[in-house]
Amino acid sequence: MHALDLARWQFAVTTVYHFLFVPITIGLSVLVALLQTAWVRTGKDQYLRATKFWGKLFLINFAMGVVTGIVQEFQFGMNWSEYSRFVGDVFGPPLALEGIVAFFLESTFLGVWIFGWDRLPKALHLASIWLASIGGILSAYFILAANSWMQHPVGHRFNPATNRAELTDFGAVLFNSTNLVAFPHAITAAFLTSGVLMLCVCAWHLMRGNEVAVFRPSLRLALWVIVISGALVAITGDAQGRIMTKQQPMKMAAAEALYETEQPASFSLFTIGTLDGSRPIYSLKVPYLLSILATGDPNGRVEGVNDIQRSYQQRYGPGDYRPMVPVTYWSFRLMIGLGMISVLLAALGLWLTRRGRTPTSRRFWQAAIWSVSLPLLANSFGWVFTEMGRQPWTVFGVLKTQSSVSPNVGAPTVLTSLAVFTLLYGGLAVVELWLMMRYAKAGPPQLPAEDEHRDEDRPLAFAY
Repeated sequence: MHALDLARWQFAVTTVYHFLFVPITIGLSVLVALLQTAWVRTGKDQYLRATKFWGKLFLINFAMGVVTGIVQEFQFGMNWSEYSRFVGDVFGPPLALEGIVAFFLESTFLGVWIFGWDRLPKALHLASIWLASIGGILSAYFILAANSWMQHPVGHRFNPATNRAELTDFGAVLFNSTNLVAFPHAITAAFLTSGVLMLCVCAWHLMRGNEVAVFRPSLRLALWVIVISGALVAITGDAQGRIMTKQQPMKMAAAEALYETEQPASFSLFTIGTLDGSRPIYSLKVPYLLSILATGDPNGRVEGVNDIQRSYQQRYGPGDYRPMVPVTYWSFRLMIGLGMISVLLAALGLWLTRRGRTPTSRRFWQAAIWSVSLPLLANSFGWVFTEMGRQPWTVFGVLKTQSSVSPNVGAPTVLTSLAVFTLLYGGLAVVELWLMMRYAKAGPPQLPAEDEHRDEDRPLAFAY
């Protein structure tokens, strides 16, 4: 394999692995803050124990996410030096803000929260976890601003003397129309993911009758979060699809395996194409639906892969501007399908737990436990779709992937680092899974006996 192929594999492996932790960190921090808020307002010990329990799982995941995220920075300099040199002036400000503002806010107040249990008044301690949550959300915004610029490059000019993109309007980069729809889509997906994780752990304990007073409120919280965030994921995804149709029509056409322009356009439920992805063989379609999703008009015109290929050749010169249609097509459907299964399961759970009921079906609990993988896979397929659908561009319409790789790094070097990182990440995956399962099965901590009748005005003396 060429160095370019290996570099792409390495970036894909590290990015997908790192993003397994990101949505859980973002969503779980807010859920922990909500549970602690419930404890501060009601004084009920079950909310305190739930806060401690979910807070421990949150901290394990946060630490692993930081470790895996560091590797992302190294890759830009190692395997993608031409890309780094080209976009450095544009990427610098949002990534700097992510580091010195968002991550600093998140990590600082997370430290205050961890060590402040027996030192701070309740209100101030509660504020620390909310500020840490806000920091995590801001961090996601700045990173998505950088990624959105790759999808829709704005606020820059190309300097032919230096062969670099130079920033001209930071506001345009920060408030890119792509980012304004990508950010809410990613955040709502994060809440869906963390909600399903909470559902999984609650189901494991409630199926065994463990700590019902603690886990039933957490279960109801998780179910509502999944259903509400699932609806918001669908709404924001629809908005993102329309923006994508305008800015990257080839990605939308590939997502639907739409080879010829249609008006009105049908949505493909199932398509079988040739092995090279050049044409369809069989397709099951819903009339008008793609036009509605892509344009908002049942009779809207949606361009096909072949017409867009011809127009791109006229605009950008000779070349193949089609992504891998089978990968784009199926990753798009797996992203949607796996996420919707989670939402349907949560809706069923809300019905089964209405008016104080507790589900008695072992099949429901088992389905809830195994559902933990669904949003994680959906997130991964979503990023595969986002990045693969943009190919052959690293920065759409500006810089191709083949021009972004480091010119002096050979295949053996990339292969060695790929093997090392894969083994390292495999080891970290074992550690993460062992820690999460150990502390999840252990259940919520017991409160010290002397604190059962404590003075509510005294700071809680209960450290991790």
